[in-house]
Amino acid sequence: MLSAVGSTDWPAPPAAGYAPAESLPGATHRAIPVTTRDVLLERIGLGLLLAGAGLLFVWNLGASGWANAYYSAAAQAGSQSWLAMLFGSFDASNAITVDKTPASLWVMALSARIFGVNAWSILVPQALEGVAAVWLLYLTVRRRVGPMGGLLAGAILALTPVATLMFRFNNPDALLTLLLVAAAYATVRALDAASTRWLVLAGAFIGFAFLAKMLQGFLVIPAFASVYLIAAPTTFWRRIWQVGAAALAVVVSAGWWVALVMIWPADARPFIGGSQTNNIWDLILGYNGFGRLTGDEVGRVGGGPGPFSEGAGWLRLFQGELASEVSWLLPAALIALVALLWATRRSPRTLQTRAHVLLWGGWLVVTGLVFSLMQGIFHSYYAVALVPPIAALVAMGAALGWANRDLLSARLGIGMTLGVSAAWAAVLLSHSPGWNPWLTPFVLGVGTLASLAIVFLPQLSLASGPMSRRLLHGATAMSAAAVLLAVPAIGSIATAAEAHTGAIPTSQPVARDTGTLGAGRLVGPGGRTVNGGALPFQGGNGFAAPGLGQSPFGQQPFGRSFGGRRGNGGPGGQGGIGGLLDVGQANPALTAALQANSSAYRWVAATTGSNNAAGLQLSSGGPVMAIGGFNGSDPSPTLAEFQAYVAKGQIHYYVGGSDAAGFRGTIGGSNSAAEIYDWVQANFSSSAIGGVTVYDLTTRPGSSTSST
Repeated sequence: MLSAVGSTDWPAPPAAGYAPAESLPGATHRAIPVTTRDVLLERIGLGLLLAGAGLLFVWNLGASGWANAYYSAAAQAGSQSWLAMLFGSFDASNAITVDKTPASLWVMALSARIFGVNAWSILVPQALEGVAAVWLLYLTVRRRVGPMGGLLAGAILALTPVATLMFRFNNPDALLTLLLVAAAYATVRALDAASTRWLVLAGAFIGFAFLAKMLQGFLVIPAFASVYLIAAPTTFWRRIWQVGAAALAVVVSAGWWVALVMIWPADARPFIGGSQTNNIWDLILGYNGFGRLTGDEVGRVGGGPGPFSEGAGWLRLFQGELASEVSWLLPAALIALVALLWATRRSPRTLQTRAHVLLWGGWLVVTGLVFSLMQGIFHSYYAVALVPPIAALVAMGAALGWANRDLLSARLGIGMTLGVSAAWAAVLLSHSPGWNPWLTPFVLGVGTLASLAIVFLPQLSLASGPMSRRLLHGATAMSAAAVLLAVPAIGSIATAAEAHTGAIPTSQPVARDTGTLGAGRLVGPGGRTVNGGALPFQGGNGFAAPGLGQSPFGQQPFGRSFGGRRGNGGPGGQGGIGGLLDVGQANPALTAALQANSSAYRWVAATTGSNNAAGLQLSSGGPVMAIGGFNGSDPSPTLAEFQAYVAKGQIHYYVGGSDAAGFRGTIGGSNSAAEIYDWVQANFSSSAIGGVTVYDLTTRPGSSTSST
């Protein structure tokens, strides 16, 4: 059996001398002295944790440039137009929105308004969100198992490769993770004293998580609501109406923006990107909703199962790229979940230790199952939402087990967890054989020694003097922490040491074989692997992001050249502007042409697909119409609308190329992009600017197309 160490106000003020502890059946009540020295050490540890996380998240940050240029362009638009910021428009002239709710863009756009549009103003907000998430997770776990458990949880969050990746990148996942951790903290505070205020605040955080990434923010609701209904120290009916009040807070904090979009005249706002009907509910429930579960996503690129939905099944989290990004401590978290629930099985309903375990375990299980079984578009970096519950469960298991190390069951539990974690790390490392090969013998050797030392700790202690016993316990605890953190920490440092661009970033290490448990891998443009199968869009008019290639200094200490850029890879070749998933290097001649007399036009250019448009928009600083939105498959604008814009002289250039008619493999989307391309070709003359085919839409239409 295990006992919880600490109450809701752990540690007590130094003058109190001791902090009380919950006692579980069969466990030893352990009073913990708290001194001024303990408080000082805790503050030093917290300072080092937050400073280290901040350094990890901002180190070499500017090397990633615009990172995901799709969202960077939208942040640029928001910095130029309040209306574009409100709706999450891709361009400042409000042709179409991004295919997500806009909360993460609000943060970036405000930063860009204050500090100017540049890589740092776009990316630093995510780094700060990461530091805040680490701090809040520390506070949440500390309330139940004390400062060492809180510090361990924060360290695991900061040092998990996919978390390091996303807190250095401008996708919505960084803000989503922060808001969900904040909701967990508020729920824990509500559980302490059946507080309606804190529970309503938790609902508000979840509502804003919806505004960051739609329905994914709601995946924690079953766990949080169930835990409160089970464990809150108040009457049944009061628990019911409190959960109802929290649900209302979710609806209000998420629904105000949805209601605003619905009542705003459609012709006075941008088209809702990702939808086929210009309806926000089409985006919420379709493309970004149940379509992700079933694979029925109208307008997506690729069929079902597509290239980004391969591998769905019970073992998805343990396979290939996804396993190396997030699952290093997933077995340990599951062991801790089962062990702690077993230890508390006969405890009172209101036992707070079990409530915390259920909260984090419910978050992990529900979200993990959805990620594992969803048939629609899925990217491995989504798994950053699993890192907080993994970190919390591992930290709680470690802290509670170590506090009760006088019990054989606790020592066996810790020893088994360390052994399993070391073995699993070795399995994952075997699928990246050229990546820091010294780590495998290190984790296996230290893991074996630490496991045996913990199991036989009483016998070893008897053979030691008081000072030697203290050193023995400290060395054993540090060795156990090294087994848990060494490999993901090296992966996080290596991830931070390289630049990341494109729509689908990945962290270190990268599995380079058939997958951890036999999952297939797919090879994308330029040789990049993407979850399993062949990409349907091997063409494209773009080229890889600048900076690709080997470092002039050769292989670096963490197993990869630090000079390269990691992302979706992008189609290769010079002379284009990007592609479906990446943004090409801006051509100076084309940039100059777009900037010439730009104030005379509503859009300096139009082109198919948001990533094609993003490079033009970020380089020129002027609004660029992304025909068809992200996938080029949205019916925005229609041919008639485009013709009307041209007739009014509102668009300067149309930028063509092999993607102008749309990306191959689109399922059920609009053909507007192809219709517009055909009309432009038939009625305007083309020319080459910087090797890119453009059409000047302000010239007199002709009956044929010429090129120069």
